[in-house]
Amino acid sequence: MPSLNRRAFIQSSLIAGLLPLARTLSAAEAAASGLDFGKPEAFSFDGLVERARALSTKPYVPPYRPAPDVVAKIDYDEHGKIRFKPDRALFARGPGPYPVMFFHLGQWFKSSVKMHALEKGQAREIFYSPDDFDMPADSVARKLPRDSGFAGFRFHEARRRSDWKTQDWLAFLGASYFRAIGDLGQYGISARGIAVNTSAAGTSEEFPEFTEFYIEPAASEGQPAFVYALLSGPSVTGAYRFTCHRNKNVVMEVDANLFVRNSIAQLGLAPLTSMFWFAEYDAGFRVDWRPEIHDSDGLALWTGAGERIWRPLHAPLRTVTSSFVDKTPRGFGLLQRDRTFDHYLDGVRYERRPSLWVEPLGDWGGGAVKLVEIPTDDEIHDNIVAFWESSQPAKAGSSFKLSYRLHWQADEPFPADNVAHVYSTRIGKGGKPGTVRPKGVTKFVVDFAGKPLEALPRDTKPIANITASRGEISYVFVEPVPDTKRWRTQFDLALNGTEPAEIRMFLRNGDKTLSETWLCQYDPRPA
Repeated sequence: MPSLNRRAFIQSSLIAGLLPLARTLSAAEAAASGLDFGKPEAFSFDGLVERARALSTKPYVPPYRPAPDVVAKIDYDEHGKIRFKPDRALFARGPGPYPVMFFHLGQWFKSSVKMHALEKGQAREIFYSPDDFDMPADSVARKLPRDSGFAGFRFHEARRRSDWKTQDWLAFLGASYFRAIGDLGQYGISARGIAVNTSAAGTSEEFPEFTEFYIEPAASEGQPAFVYALLSGPSVTGAYRFTCHRNKNVVMEVDANLFVRNSIAQLGLAPLTSMFWFAEYDAGFRVDWRPEIHDSDGLALWTGAGERIWRPLHAPLRTVTSSFVDKTPRGFGLLQRDRTFDHYLDGVRYERRPSLWVEPLGDWGGGAVKLVEIPTDDEIHDNIVAFWESSQPAKAGSSFKLSYRLHWQADEPFPADNVAHVYSTRIGKGGKPGTVRPKGVTKFVVDFAGKPLEALPRDTKPIANITASRGEISYVFVEPVPDTKRWRTQFDLALNGTEPAEIRMFLRNGDKTLSETWLCQYDPRPA
């Protein structure tokens, strides 16, 4: 079972005239930045791939963790007092528009990660110095050795912006985690380089780490920056290339080359990690003063066969893994569809958290999208994981090569105009108003919105196609929602026992499908 402290890996990334790329960083510019650079060395992505391949044939060596007793004392509060100096940011004076600042080691970020500036095939290591950071005079961090290194880094907004020193748009920090803001300017959901044994029975989850980064500046605004990373873990190594576009949103092309060192029961590719505590359909009585708390509210799937699926998220009583078998998937993502502030009432702006969509590039073959939902009792825990698991076994000595595009934005990047989407899900006691509500009967109310429903003739009523893995369905209604363009489906499900029920529902008009497929894994809970 995975750790419930994932959120701590990335918590502190919330702490809060262009030069052409016609030459490499000169010695004078390096000196002016205040950073301490190593000597230039030749670099290529192909070379990094070969390093990862060779590394997989050798015994695993954990990354360097300097002065563990000192780092353990740099807790959340102490870490928040340590800020990288903007004037020492990489590319603060060019080349490229986006300065890069570095994260300090701390209690939740113990491993030293090597950083390199990369230009025109030449890489120069960037060495740690306490002088790169503003920190209190009595900070325990001042006791770290000079070879401590950095924990991670982040791209800041373009230097032409007056707020670039305080505003960043992409951060790599902790194991293989990284995240970006969407077009609503907010951090939230995270991605990872790889997920290993997240929910595989009889195993412990591993957290492979990015141990080296090579950062190449963008030529100009509108052009991508590049990040290359070496990954190492007890069971897998890898070489990654991230092509990072800062436009209205953030889009990243990911090229991953993975080499299995030891056989892996569950290898999660293109993994996403988010938080879901409760929403309007499963909030408990007086659990919290806010109506909803989540970074994402559903898993969206676009299957290889073209079906659109929406699966509302849950915080279950026990860890649950759902599998959505597919071949050549067109995409999947953890989305935040509810964008109404009054549904959250929180200044941390859950309604602005980005959705994250995975767009496969090329044919991924057969496999399944896996959704792992983990119990939680607080919003500080990232308890939702989604990833692709290939049907190809991850045996020792095997390798995987895949490419995909990550879209960090408010909505999914490829909305379906031919089917309506799920607008909301609500769950309550079943039965008819004014009668004694029967035990074991639950009412489901699902609203749909979209052009296919808006275009229906006034005298046409959609039909709800509903199936359940067990139980009896009754009291089915489909009706327009007053003062909106939405349509609502409601039905009761009678269940005996406590085993979960898988429910599937969509709207149709004759043989024509009008909506995406709503899936729900309903887990009857004790009264």
